[in-house]
Amino acid sequence: MKTDLETAVETLKNGGYTCVICKEGKLMTSFERGIKPLIDWYDSGLDLTGAFAADKVVGKAAAMMYVLMSVKQVYSFTMSKTAVETFNRFGVEWSCDRIVDVINNRTNTGSCPMEQAVLLCNDPLSSYKSIKNKLKEFSNI
Repeated sequence: MKTDLETAVETLKNGGYTCVICKEGKLMTSFERGIKPLIDWYDSGLDLTGAFAADKVVGKAAAMMYVLMSVKQVYSFTMSKTAVETFNRFGVEWSCDRIVDVINNRTNTGSCPMEQAVLLCNDPLSSYKSIKNKLKEFSNI
């Protein structure tokens, strides 16, 4: 029998999803890019305490959201150094295929705007508020 982490990782790798969370055998999946699935799941009020996540790319913004949702362990294809530091500081187990210095924006012309939004944040709730504010800016463009 597979663990929740194994199920999440296998589903991410084989299903074409961007993000997968598994808790007690129940899967939540998303094809949406960026931080949006994590914001949506958090805003929905789902109890993800102790869940396992698999995500294509995890930077500090996503790491703070996983901490805020009390996820137990996160696997990612690519993880930033600041995500690793965040997980280590808040006691979230993690694994990844590669660690990078920074998560780039979608056009590879600079760093991800969500990473910029949480650059100076030291706690998950202030990070969430900064991410929401940045998302509002994008919706007003």
